Amino acid sequence: MPNTPGSEPASPVPESVAAALMRIHPRYNNFQQNNSMPHESHALGARYQQSSENSSIPGNHQNGVIPNGGNAQTGTLQPAATSIINLTNSSDVVIGPMTQYQGAVTIYQYMDATVEAGRIATGRNNQNRGLPSSGPSTLRQERYFIYGALIFFAIVGFSSAIYFIVNQARNPSELKPPQDIIFGANYDPRTIPTLGNSHMIIDRSNWGSQEHVKAPLQLERPVSYVIITHVGLASKPCTDVYQCSNKMRVLQDAAIGERHLPDLPSNFYIGADGNVYVGRGWSIANSYHNRTVSVCFLGDYNRYEPGNEQISALQHLLTYGVVQDVLDKNYKIVGRRQTKQTTSPGDKLYPKIMQLARWNPCSTEGYTHCGAELGYPSVWDEEAIHNERMGIKPHYIHQRVVNEEE
Repeated sequence: MPNTPGSEPASPVPESVAAALMRIHPRYNNFQQNNSMPHESHALGARYQQSSENSSIPGNHQNGVIPNGGNAQTGTLQPAATSIINLTNSSDVVIGPMTQYQGAVTIYQYMDATVEAGRIATGRNNQNRGLPSSGPSTLRQERYFIYGALIFFAIVGFSSAIYFIVNQARNPSELKPPQDIIFGANYDPRTIPTLGNSHMIIDRSNWGSQEHVKAPLQLERPVSYVIITHVGLASKPCTDVYQCSNKMRVLQDAAIGERHLPDLPSNFYIGADGNVYVGRGWSIANSYHNRTVSVCFLGDYNRYEPGNEQISALQHLLTYGVVQDVLDKNYKIVGRRQTKQTTSPGDKLYPKIMQLARWNPCSTEGYTHCGAELGYPSVWDEEAIHNERMGIKPHYIHQRVVNEEE
């Protein structure tokens, strides 16, 4: 169409922008349908302009907006992406259904529909936030990133607070890492060390030893022989810490009160529960030989079969003795019957001792007595000899009931 005075030349509009314009501005769609405007002759970008020559406008408005269907030249209104409304010397102006202005009013309004439609097409228009966007939204991505970061830091902070509270509530001594095995007073008495493979070490204070009881002779190291003995005499094996601790107290009371020994005879005791109970320990000599370590099985193993967990506990204990340089790396294992005339360590335990790799056949047929190469006597019973020299006679009747079999 011909340009009216003051109009701007038409400019083509991209299809995406035109589609967005039609979606949010229904009037534009209505104009196209009602007036059948060809795109070639009526391009977007023209201006709406009302001149004083239009006398067909109803009412007393001058220079007002032409109603639908009117045009400054032909009475037909052209749609435009850019519109200018000029009102001058108007005494009664109505914009919209209920808006009225009284008096002298001058209003200039400029709307670039092309720019607005471009924003709609890219999803950045405020009115189109609730609609799905056809392109990526940088603002939405940034918002999701911020939300994710806040959630992550909240989780980290909450976890750190819980960890701090739990660790503050615990006793500092309980935070020490568990140790395999420690003897003596260099570990927390409220904890129980282990030998590995679930074999616990029950120290003297844990099973209830008498206070200030200690044998006088220090164990001479390195130790070349380990003696295996048992309680014997119809003693039933103990199967838990309570039973074994009670048996340990009975044995100690009998050794001191009946046999006049300074303490329990053996260095260590092994219960049917698979735990090791500390007797004289690694530092004090036993009652059999000052340069040996004795291990007693709690029970009568002439009658009862020893459990595999007891043999395992014995092997773990002796391995620890080698690691701590208490036992010689080439130490030998012998049964008590190989060092004295006795049935200890029992007819059911002794065959299992003979199957161990470190068992030595000394004092058996065809072999010299145990310890002959080191000058040991043929009978190992040093504390009994000491008691005889001191004139101390043991009470044998009670001894046969509660003491280790000799």
